[in-house]
Amino acid sequence: MVVQKNLSIAHAWFEAFNSHNLEKLISLYDQEAENFSPKLKLRFPETNGLVIGKDALRNWWKDSFERLPSLKYKVTSLTANSDRVFMEYIRLVENEESMLVAEVLEIKEGIIVASRVYHG
Repeated sequence: MVVQKNLSIAHAWFEAFNSHNLEKLISLYDQEAENFSPKLKLRFPETNGLVIGKDALRNWWKDSFERLPSLKYKVTSLTANSDRVFMEYIRLVENEESMLVAEVLEIKEGIIVASRVYHG
């Protein structure tokens, strides 16, 4: 049951992300959630790739959606257990080379408490 719930959170995550529905995306996260991303580190080096809290997440994704209006993720694999979802997807942006990405969502009591993005 928990595994299915975690998979449904991942599906909701992709739906919100791909529609650039910032508030729906943020609603999936805990107030003090942490997010690590190499892209974040490149764009905002002072973060060292880590942001904490809904306001920081909102600012990060708002910047991404505004800069990259064609940004979408194509799911290739989702694997879940009782406390996390491992997601593999292809990052698609018009006029950019596609990028294979892996991301882990840590979930507690039905809400994302941390996420970590990995790519080359």
